[in-house]
Amino acid sequence: MYYPQQSPGIPHKLANHHDNNPWRLPMLVQQPGGQTAVGPPPPSPGYALYTNGALQHHPHHPLQHPPLQHHHQNSMSHYPSPPNQHTHQQHLLAAQGSPASATPVVSPQWQNQLMKCEMVRASRSPHHRARASAMASRTVTKSAIPITNPNLVKPPPPAEQPNGNAEASPDSSPVNGNGTVVSQRPSTPGPLVEASRPTAIKPPENTWTSLDMGGVNIKNLPSTSGLFRFTFLINLYLNHNALQSVPPEISKLRHLELLDLSGNGLSSLPPELGMLTQLKELYLFDNHLTTIPPQFGSLHQLQTLGIEGNPLDQMLKSIVQKDGTRALISYLRDNCPVDFDPPERVWKTLLSPAEEEALAKDPNVETCSIMCYNILCERCATEKIYGYTPSWALAWSYRKQRILDEIIKYDVDFLCLQEVDIAQYEDFFTPNLAQHGYEGVFWPKSRYKTMKEADKRLVDGCATFFKADKYKLVEKHLLEFSALAMQRQDFKKTDDMFNRVLGKDHLAVVSLLENKITGTRFVIANTHIHWDAAYRDVKLVQVALLVEEVEKIAHHFAKYPPPAPPGFVPPTPSITEAPVANGVEDASDASASATSPDGIEASSPSQSQPQTPAPSYRPPPIYTDGSKIPLIICGDFNSLIPSGVYEFLNNGSVPPTHEDFMSHTYGRYTSEGIRHRLGLKSAYSAPGAPGDLLITNHTSTFHGHIDYLWYSAANMSVNKVLGEIDPAYLEKVVGFPNPHFPSDHVSIAAEFRIKAPRETAPPRPPPNPTSAS
Repeated sequence: MYYPQQSPGIPHKLANHHDNNPWRLPMLVQQPGGQTAVGPPPPSPGYALYTNGALQHHPHHPLQHPPLQHHHQNSMSHYPSPPNQHTHQQHLLAAQGSPASATPVVSPQWQNQLMKCEMVRASRSPHHRARASAMASRTVTKSAIPITNPNLVKPPPPAEQPNGNAEASPDSSPVNGNGTVVSQRPSTPGPLVEASRPTAIKPPENTWTSLDMGGVNIKNLPSTSGLFRFTFLINLYLNHNALQSVPPEISKLRHLELLDLSGNGLSSLPPELGMLTQLKELYLFDNHLTTIPPQFGSLHQLQTLGIEGNPLDQMLKSIVQKDGTRALISYLRDNCPVDFDPPERVWKTLLSPAEEEALAKDPNVETCSIMCYNILCERCATEKIYGYTPSWALAWSYRKQRILDEIIKYDVDFLCLQEVDIAQYEDFFTPNLAQHGYEGVFWPKSRYKTMKEADKRLVDGCATFFKADKYKLVEKHLLEFSALAMQRQDFKKTDDMFNRVLGKDHLAVVSLLENKITGTRFVIANTHIHWDAAYRDVKLVQVALLVEEVEKIAHHFAKYPPPAPPGFVPPTPSITEAPVANGVEDASDASASATSPDGIEASSPSQSQPQTPAPSYRPPPIYTDGSKIPLIICGDFNSLIPSGVYEFLNNGSVPPTHEDFMSHTYGRYTSEGIRHRLGLKSAYSAPGAPGDLLITNHTSTFHGHIDYLWYSAANMSVNKVLGEIDPAYLEKVVGFPNPHFPSDHVSIAAEFRIKAPRETAPPRPPPNPTSAS
């Protein structure tokens, strides 16, 4: 960082007398009386400063210095400018409105560009920023008796930043002996932080975050340089050296917010610079650049792209001059070519060849497959959050077909989607998935109940689809975590429950299904947990409430009598509705109209086709309790593997003093701890699965494994899982969504084989048809 004014005690920085670069020679300025003085370099040889539409010549003219050959182009190439031979008097006439000059008003963006350009040119001496920072940080000797102004109004305290730290003054950055500035940050803020999404990963802790290597005549920066191991850097100054190129490895410095490459001999830039999405200031002044890589369109937080002093393509330069850096970034982003397609994701088999062969020969083996996918609802897919995504690839009209293609490609038995809004469910997913044999159950978040009809259609929720020719829906449940918390006696008197839990309307949809041929039952829970890491306690409470309810539902489901033998057709087939879900009658949802968002089920052409009886009748399984029923809990848990949520689901318990409770009070949860007896395991933690390497959420500020497929290991085993995205591809993309992946999340899928329970129902004869009525 540098400062608009010169630092105390450094009125002028003298150039090295051994340096023959004309930009580093002292500027002799004629003063009244015939004396000369040393002054800063001119703003740019051969052009005047434009201020509010008027020409204003640099105040230090006439200058006596060697001809400058570094600059390639007039700073205002598409505006009329005086030639290099114009005299001081001609400039003054132009400034006074001479008829010969017609100068349009210069945009504020370009004025800001020229101002920063001059500040960069003034910092060409070795370690200029580090020296200025060191001088500014020196303490000033105070008088023994300080004299204060009694009428002086105290300035307000510095504003608190989103990360909880007050913004530090530029003058408070110490410097070490190697020219390293400590903890300087650019003064230009970036766009708003992402909303409703996992937050950015902080840079590694270090005592210094800025490095000034400017003005030391560096000629080469090898790709093996140790500089690229300094991933904690926030500011990097490589200005006024002799660099002819920049290696692609600079993209490893993902936390950079300011990069200065001005005053070098660069004729091209590596496209990998587009990976530095935290950049807010990128200075490329006074190089030999003729174009900007289109990959720079992903620099969505960039405030200033310094291009002055380059023979840049006129169209690109005019965009910056007229509309500023943001307009150029948007243009590059939307016109960046799609270079390559990622390798296809493949199923990873977790069985040995012998096990596969044995299963293939077993006619009684039963398998099921499931996919979990947060599709990114249309309301959240905004340029403010995903500024690195081309606008055409962010539009729902493009993304919806890519999402559908992904679903149909894997053709699973159960499909659990999150962030499906009412309009998408009714108008797109229900009719399109019905053509492929799916029926569905859906509930939106409870906020829709208080909204107008037009607004409620944008409210998202969870949707579960199943193959209607293979399974039938027995029962469905809506679990609203805030309502469940209100029903708990031990929660009602705690402030934490009111202040933290009740304000979140996250939910889960639980579907009870049955195989039409074998009679095997399934409990499928589809959920979306709160996203904010500052509410880790709420995440843990929501998951604990979910597991408690699933255990109750499964236990109740086990008491149902086994299904009738194949071929028996009841007179009035219907779906049994759960009597109560969070205090809301589920039957009211089933009787809703076709436009109601509650409990809508997709019709399927397969309903009108008679089912083929199984060639041999096997007695359906009997479930003595809910733990014997195959169970899958999946969704977007917004929790990494090292978290209380993962520990609870994987280990079965969490102590009351767990750090993720964050010292808040939640009744018995924080007095006795939480536990379950479902015996859950993550499908991707099975031997041979990607495990910790899996990335299910990938954006410019976050990537990690936060979506899970949990299954009851006592009665299910994993056959195969859908493999991860190619790591080499992930290294070359800023984040999702992009033209290849339509959501910021990645779908996960698995195939399971069912372990038959030990008890089975005895064979029973078909019922008497006459008594069926």
